[in-house]
Amino acid sequence: MKRVTIKDIASHLCLSVSTVSRALADDKNIRKETKEKIFAAARELGYARNVIAANLRTGRSHTVGVLVDQMVSPYAARIIKGINRVMREHGIYVVTCDADNDPSIERDYLNMVKSSFFDGLIIAHCNNADNSGLFKELNDKGLPMVFLRSSLDGLDAPVVCVNSYDKGFFLVDHLVCSGRRRIVNVKGPSLSGEVRELDKAYVDVMNKFGIPVIAELQLSAGVDMLSGREVADRLIDSGVDFDAVFAINEIVAIGVMNRLMERGVKVPDDVSVAAFTGSMLSEMVYPSMTSVEAPLEDMGRRAAELLVDMINHPGVRHSGIIIDARIRIRQSSDITQKPAL
Repeated sequence: MKRVTIKDIASHLCLSVSTVSRALADDKNIRKETKEKIFAAARELGYARNVIAANLRTGRSHTVGVLVDQMVSPYAARIIKGINRVMREHGIYVVTCDADNDPSIERDYLNMVKSSFFDGLIIAHCNNADNSGLFKELNDKGLPMVFLRSSLDGLDAPVVCVNSYDKGFFLVDHLVCSGRRRIVNVKGPSLSGEVRELDKAYVDVMNKFGIPVIAELQLSAGVDMLSGREVADRLIDSGVDFDAVFAINEIVAIGVMNRLMERGVKVPDDVSVAAFTGSMLSEMVYPSMTSVEAPLEDMGRRAAELLVDMINHPGVRHSGIIIDARIRIRQSSDITQKPAL
């Protein structure tokens, strides 16, 4: 069977070969209606793009990488959905790399990106600084990179995030205003910008109310549920007095809450729990979790649009994007809202 060519599509639509070629390469100067007509004809005729030849001709692979901490997390799934939607519109393939919260796996993926023909990279997590040198190397080589939530110091790369300080301040303020004074600050495992902003928000609220910041209540943890359970055990076993927990994300917070209740602590009567990053999971657990809900799919979409623009306009400085997020006060911290039995 004869291979369908760009010339065949052009003849079928009575268009020039140049117009069809530029449309298939996602040339912004081709009208959207014309592009749609050309792509429809390409599908109808069974056109298969010669990727290798196109890559050699344009110097691009039309492939980007997306680095996530855990593929199974509710955050990653929604972020990737937003990214994929945009990339499909631009004819760009997405290679998703699951680091599984392991710096060594992350390092392997970054080395693969360094030695492969990727047009850009979206980093949908930044839990540790172990591989900051590799990130900087890619950044210095000019690889377009967009970070989600938080970046690393010294990198010239835009970040798509929510206002961590404002939302964190509100959550801790809510805990204090509901009568809590000995609030545990469960930080993430890194010194990323987001972690620092949340830590500053915690300290500023405590200072605002004249509440001392107690060293025993400042804890670092991983980003999974087991880490949250271990935090709860450490707190109870240490005998330290506490009446609230402010955690880096809902997965950790749920681990804390479940373990506290298993060991006889009532939530929220004895201890309130709140999480900085939440999703629909916060509504599904019992008691429901107070959290900051970021529009994750929209964040993925905006990050993808930003990366595409960086790829298409190399050398142009691109600014980060701050997206608003909603704060949901639920049963885990609202002592007036008793969980239904």
